[in-house]
Amino acid sequence: MTERERLLGYEPILPLFFKFSLPAITGMMVQALYNIVDRYFISNIPEVGSIAIGGVGITLPITFVLMGFTMLFGIGGAANISLRLGEGKTERAEHILGNVAMMLMITSFALNIVFLTNVDGLLRLFGATEVNIGYAREYITWILIGNFWNTFGFAMNHVIRAEGSPKWSMMLMLIGAGTNMILDPIFIYETVPFLNLPGLGLGVKGAALATITAQGLAFLYGAYYYISGKSFLKFRLKNLKLDKRIIGLIMAIGISPFFIQIAGSVVGAVFNNSLKVYGGELGQGAYAIINSISILFFMPTFGMNQGLQPIIGYNYGAGNYDRVKQAVKIGLVAATLVTAGGFILIQLFPHVFVSTMAKDDEALRAMTQDGLIKVELMMFLVGAQVISSNFFSSIGKARLSFFLSLSRQVFILIPALLILPRFFGLDGIWYAIPLSDFLATILSTIFLIHQFKLLDEKHTQQQEEKKLQEGLTVKETV
Repeated sequence: MTERERLLGYEPILPLFFKFSLPAITGMMVQALYNIVDRYFISNIPEVGSIAIGGVGITLPITFVLMGFTMLFGIGGAANISLRLGEGKTERAEHILGNVAMMLMITSFALNIVFLTNVDGLLRLFGATEVNIGYAREYITWILIGNFWNTFGFAMNHVIRAEGSPKWSMMLMLIGAGTNMILDPIFIYETVPFLNLPGLGLGVKGAALATITAQGLAFLYGAYYYISGKSFLKFRLKNLKLDKRIIGLIMAIGISPFFIQIAGSVVGAVFNNSLKVYGGELGQGAYAIINSISILFFMPTFGMNQGLQPIIGYNYGAGNYDRVKQAVKIGLVAATLVTAGGFILIQLFPHVFVSTMAKDDEALRAMTQDGLIKVELMMFLVGAQVISSNFFSSIGKARLSFFLSLSRQVFILIPALLILPRFFGLDGIWYAIPLSDFLATILSTIFLIHQFKLLDEKHTQQQEEKKLQEGLTVKETV
C-alpha cells in the first residue's frame, strides 16, 4: 500500500478534508484575485474606469468558453485519474494524463483561431456597445493570445491535485495570482498607486498583459513538477497517442463542468444584452463588479470541491461507501458555513465591498450596491448546491451531474432572465439569480438524498458479504 492509498483510504475524513481542501481553497482564493484585482484596478482608471469595467465584463462569456474546454479535459482527466489510482491502475492513469495534454493542445489552438478572427462580432453578440467595445477588444485579444499556457496551467492544477499533491497545486496558483497582483498596477497606471513610482500606463491592455504573464509563470511551475520527476504520475510521450475510449471516459465526466461554463457563457450573453437595454453601460459595469464580489465567497466552495474530488473518487472506486458519505456531509456543512457567512456580510455591509471597486462614480456605486443585495439573496444555499452537483461528477455519474449542472443556469436562470425584466426592469435581472439558486438547490437535494440511500444499500451489502465470507472461513478452519 502506497502512502497515498493509506492517506485517502484510511485517514479520518475530517483532517483529510482539511488537508486536501485548505490548499485548494487557498489556491482558489488566490486565483480569484486574478479576477478581483483586474476589476479593482480597471474600475479605478481615472475618467474611464466605469465604462472600461463594463467592457471587460463583456468578455466574460468568451473566457467561460475557454475555461469550459479546459475543464472538459482537465477536470474530466483529473476525476478519471483519481478513480484509476483508487483501483491501483497507475499505468492507465498515466495514459489518461497524456491524452489530456494532447486534447488541450488541439483545442486551445483551435479556439484561438476561431476567436481571434471574429473578435468584434463575438463581443457584439455578447452585448458590447459602441461605447465599451474598444475596451473589451483590447482586453480579450491579449487574453486569447495567452490562452495556450493558461489552459495547460489550469489543467495541470487539477491533475496535480488528483494524484495527491495539493500543496504543489496551491503553489501553482499562488505564483500566478501573486505575480498578477504585482504587475497589474505597474502595467495599468502611469503612476503606481501608493508607491508613486512610474508605471507603463497601458490601461486595460496592461491588465490583460499582467494576467497572461502571471499565467505563463504558473504554467512553467506546473511543467517543472513533471519534468523534474517530482510527480507521482510520469509524463510519457507514448501516452500522447489519442485513444478514443480514454477520451470518451474523460469527456463523460468533464462534460458537466464543460456545460456549466458554456451555460455560463450563454447566461453572460443574455445578462449583458438585457443590461444593455435596462441598465446601459452602467448596468454592465455594475454586473462585472457584482461578479467579482461574488467570486470572493464562491471560490472557497470551489476549493472544497477540488479537495473533496480525490477523496470521494478514490473511496468510491475502492468501495468505501461510508467514507464517501462522510466526506460529502463534511463538505456540505463547510460550504454552507462559508456561503451563509458571505450572505450575512453582503446584506449587512454591501457598501464596504462596492466602495473599493467604484470609488469615484456615485451612480455606478449606487447601482452596484442595490444589485449586489438582490443578486445574493439566496447565497446561503449555493454552497450546498455546488457540493451536491460536484459529488455526482466525482463518482462518475456524468449524466446526472450534467443535468444538475444545467438545471440552474439553462433550465431556470435563462428563462427567468428573458421573462422577469419585461415586468420588473433591472430588478427582474437581479432577482433572476436568487430564484434560480433556490430552485436548483431543491432539485440537487432530492437527488443527493436518493444517492445516499443507494450508498447505504451498497454498504449494507458489503457488510453482509463480509460476514458471509468470515463465516465460510471459520467453517474451513474447523
